Amino acid sequence: MSLGFAEKLSYKENVGSVGMCEIFDPPHVLQQKIENLAALIRKSKHLVAFTGAGISTSCGIPDFRGPKGVWTLQHEGKGVPEASLPFHRAMPSITHMALVALEKAGILKFVVSQNVDSLHLRSGIPREKIAELHGNSFRELCPSCGEEYLRDFEVETIGMKQTSRHCKCGARLKDTVLDWEDELPLKELNPAVEQCRMADVVLCLGTSLQITPACDLPFQTLRGGGRVIIVNLQQTPKDKKASLVIHGRVDKVITGVMHDLNLQIPPYVRVDLFQINLTYRQFPRFSDKKYVNWTLRVTSEHGKNAPLQFIKSVEVSFLDRPNLRTAILLKQPFLLKRQLISTRPFKISLKINFSDGCGCQSTKVEFPVNFQVLADSINHDKDDVIQKLKKTAIQDQCCGQNSLVERKNLLPPTKEISIYAIATDFVAYNTYLASTGLSEDIPKSSGYIMRRLKDNINTEMPLKKLKCC
Repeated sequence: MSLGFAEKLSYKENVGSVGMCEIFDPPHVLQQKIENLAALIRKSKHLVAFTGAGISTSCGIPDFRGPKGVWTLQHEGKGVPEASLPFHRAMPSITHMALVALEKAGILKFVVSQNVDSLHLRSGIPREKIAELHGNSFRELCPSCGEEYLRDFEVETIGMKQTSRHCKCGARLKDTVLDWEDELPLKELNPAVEQCRMADVVLCLGTSLQITPACDLPFQTLRGGGRVIIVNLQQTPKDKKASLVIHGRVDKVITGVMHDLNLQIPPYVRVDLFQINLTYRQFPRFSDKKYVNWTLRVTSEHGKNAPLQFIKSVEVSFLDRPNLRTAILLKQPFLLKRQLISTRPFKISLKINFSDGCGCQSTKVEFPVNFQVLADSINHDKDDVIQKLKKTAIQDQCCGQNSLVERKNLLPPTKEISIYAIATDFVAYNTYLASTGLSEDIPKSSGYIMRRLKDNINTEMPLKKLKCC
């Protein structure tokens, strides 16, 4: 969940049980339960996952009710806990990526999530196969035409209020995150109910099953003879209704299950997009010369006023024009204005320096500038570009690759708009299996923090940084 989301919620005195102690099954018991769970999943014809905040704690996002959960600390008169990295840079956990592998293998049919952190969508779960019951801090919705907009920044409001942006149809957009008094949206609730009724196994991961009415959905499967499995570190009010209750860290349990199923946990690559706007106008200055006023702006693909949080600074240099000084743009808007007497072509190099939480420090984008000739328009399929970048990052075992997605020209004045995609994070999940069949999962990433899963000890380990490609 988002710490910002927790602070924006309306005050509610009774949020249920908080500060619940964590329970760990003994290693031999845990191993047997993992094998039982793997057997149930192997036989399942319609598996549904029901997820809560506990699957995102290893991503550096605090939960609500654990010993250091948001509501626990608030109940103790303490402030909101600090996240280990910016919320918008949180990356999927081992569990998130394991669910992706199960979905691609045709085993997992649907995900019902109470989380608002967008990590299921970032991990690769298709939108049509997930119901986000409580909304998404990174998603806006048009109340007029129903168009959805997934952002790379946290939307500023909650409670399904109007935001500062508009839909393509002209209507004002709204956030999608529920406040306490808001009812579950039918667009999310109806498919969740349908899928839970169709399921023969509903796997509840990292949820205390206390928030109604969401907590009742998994048990719709019982009507048709299905089973509910609960994996959580605390007891839940629904434990007696479950066929199997596992007390262990979700990442550790799921890793063991994936090993028994002989399925690999795929790596994660994050791709972000940004826009380069080059605007220029030519004027006669002398009898035999012209001069050009031009402006370079680096912005978010979501609009010039939207935050571009993954970029810390931009260095602009001119590869074949040594007389032009390098410019360093340190804050948004990343804007450079210049005037040139000569209009001969040249090449611009942008060094994009990434913000904290990204998987590498910087990347370079180069493009030609010719004020005499309009650049060719280009319109690649964005999804194809993103998939190719991800494939390349996995092959290279690093991030920093970039590719042009689209270029278009507008007149007048002449304005060239280019959209680029950049691989800004890469995590490979290496699995080391102990003799018990339980595992220690250590992702390789730049600056990413995962929790070491060993002997039920929860310690944070900063990992060795990978170099950019």
